[in-house]
Amino acid sequence: MEIKKSTPTNTTTRNITQLAQPTGNIYESAMIIAKRANQIAAEMKQELNRKLEEFANYTDNLEEVFENREQIEISKYYERMPKPTLIAIDEFLNNKIYYRKAESNTAK
Repeated sequence: MEIKKSTPTNTTTRNITQLAQPTGNIYESAMIIAKRANQIAAEMKQELNRKLEEFANYTDNLEEVFENREQIEISKYYERMPKPTLIAIDEFLNNKIYYRKAESNTAK
């Protein structure tokens, strides 16, 4: 997953009219951002699990717990990354999210 350096790592105040401008409705914009944030979170979780799987130790002995410095560094890297919601907002404001409205077919 590629994340821009300009994506903020902490919460910032947003202009609601700027968020609502692409869709014309703040609630639609919020739903688009929320769905994209869920996708990003799932991708990040899969990526982290793949990396940590390399360090998995399948022993039945609970007394043998090894601290692996590389594993700790990987975990710290993911903790320092911007949250999925902040990434989704950045993508939305930079027109990097494709979305479409479902057409309603009402028969008369």
